Amino acid sequence: MEQLTDLKAILHSKRANLYYLEHCRVMQKDGRVLYLTESKQAHQYWNIPIANTTVLLLGTGTSITQAAMRMLTSAGVLVGFCGSGATPLFSGTEVEWLTPQNEYRPTAYVQGWLKFWFDATQRLNVAKQFQLARIDYLNRVWQKDRDLHDNGFYADELEIERILQSFRKKIDQSPDVKDLLINAEAPATKSLYRLAAKLTGYGKFSRQHEEPDQANQFLNHGNYLAYGLAACALWVLGIPHGFAVMHGKTRRGALVFDVADLIKDALVLPWAFIAAKENLTEQEFRQQLLQKFTEHQALDYLFNTVKHHALANINDTNIEEDASL
Repeated sequence: MEQLTDLKAILHSKRANLYYLEHCRVMQKDGRVLYLTESKQAHQYWNIPIANTTVLLLGTGTSITQAAMRMLTSAGVLVGFCGSGATPLFSGTEVEWLTPQNEYRPTAYVQGWLKFWFDATQRLNVAKQFQLARIDYLNRVWQKDRDLHDNGFYADELEIERILQSFRKKIDQSPDVKDLLINAEAPATKSLYRLAAKLTGYGKFSRQHEEPDQANQFLNHGNYLAYGLAACALWVLGIPHGFAVMHGKTRRGALVFDVADLIKDALVLPWAFIAAKENLTEQEFRQQLLQKFTEHQALDYLFNTVKHHALANINDTNIEEDASL
């Protein structure tokens, strides 16, 4: 049996797996976490490598035992109950997770985050830096991803350069977070939707979360997978989800949305339209997107960006970065 102390040997930023399960029962058996699928002919058990897993999403028709939750907690895996296709996470529009209660996480990051968070000017500056990091990641991914190139997504394409240049200019000029959201972030995202729809021949597109068309459904699904990575990064660093810099500060899960935005435009947005064009199933889209998360080290990028801003203005010698994350 694997010792519980060994379950955190793989750093969260290096873990490879994010699971979405439906119509199964998750349980502990012989020191492992398994999920059981049932059919008329036979019952089958499948192993979940929890030491190499960041997030477990439980969809329609799932249940989990107390013993399995104990092992998942020991491995530091975040567990969330959600609807079909990994969306929405239950609790209305909140982001809610069953988080492992480990209070031995490093305190440096939350102390550094709170050091700037109560100052509106510093908070706005970090919000702007997040948007610039979002652009930088998109450029990095779209410059080297051959699969995106095969579908017409190039970082140096004239229209994308124009969209991102305008976005950068508006970020710099925004006097407050509201203006940053309404006059900088929202127009840029809409322009990226239009570009993706044009490149994939999708036709007229309007972003509506409740619409049944494939692009909207894939965007919903992919966004929730990105929320899982963001929530995992924040939990490991010990930063509460309520200390947002961009989205509403009265929403408990708002910082999850801020952090997930760092990777959504670069990965979720183009692949949602590509999957819709190719008429992929939900499972095929999820597998493709998770592969791209791993290929482009999305979780690493979230960790590094949040850590950088949490520690950027710390001069207190009593607050030291824990380099083990």
